[in-house]
Amino acid sequence: MRSSNAQLLMLVVINVALLVVGAAISGGSYLSLFNLQSMGGQVPEIGLLAIGVMLAMCAGNGGIDLSGIALANLSGVFSAVIVSSFCSITDNELAFSLAFIGVAVAIGVIGGAINGILIAKLHITPILCTLGTQMAFTGLAVVVSGGKAVTVGSPDLLSRIGNDMMLSVPISFLVFAFVALVLGAVLRFTPFGSWLMLTGTNPTAAVYAGFPRAGILIGTYTLSGTLSALAGIVIAARNVNVKFDYGSSYLLIAILIVVMAGVKPEGGHGKVISVVLSAVALQLMSSLLNFGGLSNFLRDFAWGLLLLLFLAVGRYDVVGYLSPSKGQFKPSSPVPQAPRPNN
Repeated sequence: MRSSNAQLLMLVVINVALLVVGAAISGGSYLSLFNLQSMGGQVPEIGLLAIGVMLAMCAGNGGIDLSGIALANLSGVFSAVIVSSFCSITDNELAFSLAFIGVAVAIGVIGGAINGILIAKLHITPILCTLGTQMAFTGLAVVVSGGKAVTVGSPDLLSRIGNDMMLSVPISFLVFAFVALVLGAVLRFTPFGSWLMLTGTNPTAAVYAGFPRAGILIGTYTLSGTLSALAGIVIAARNVNVKFDYGSSYLLIAILIVVMAGVKPEGGHGKVISVVLSAVALQLMSSLLNFGGLSNFLRDFAWGLLLLLFLAVGRYDVVGYLSPSKGQFKPSSPVPQAPRPNN
């Protein structure tokens, strides 16, 4: 718990430091209302994907969801093609928007459930399973769209989600915050949250305790797929078009956000609030690099270095070591010792 609180404090400090540095470098324009709104509007799509990755990691057993952005793109592409075939955007914008959202969420639920069933029932290693479904989802999106961008347009409801403000805050960010709040409450106060964390910590003990491990895994990956669909909806709302290869670097960024948030790849540990703060910090950092005029290639290089750095920090529990009452530097997951032979 102490290490978790220290991680949360570190993320708060990082966010404040980035705001201060950005203001100093830009002469204050970094903190302008327009720039803050612009950054806030870019957080939700990657933040939703990152929470999905966090859930998969918390399930343990090397759990991870590599298919997130592919499923987000498939949800948007499939929904745009299907809905436009029976509902005209010019006749009823609200009906089109609701149908688009409904079909996209359904595709996300189905895709996530497929991942969960393959992992829970067929015992396929999560990283290999979701890598395979990532390729399958992308291929299906190419077939459905013909390899071209599909126009969604700007129906009223979708346009509001993607571009409008409420109390000077992007509506998409408010949606993201609401989803994060609900999931945080689910993980904190419901049996599912306890089962997920305990299953990730010790799957063998969870089985002997009678936890529905297969159901937990299927439910977790279904939730992750649903979050991917929500990300796909936000992408469509912001960009008017959807395409099978949108956000090619989002997978790396989502994993980086989760690792920065202190989610352990071994499973059983993770906080939604930390993922939210981590996503905000990475967006602040990205905007800061934009002010510095760095190219996208250098930015991807920086993300890769940051991922390795935070993996090392998490492996050796550096944050916990720096917090009070921690005086021993050790790996976060101690290596089991072989039993001593009886003399």
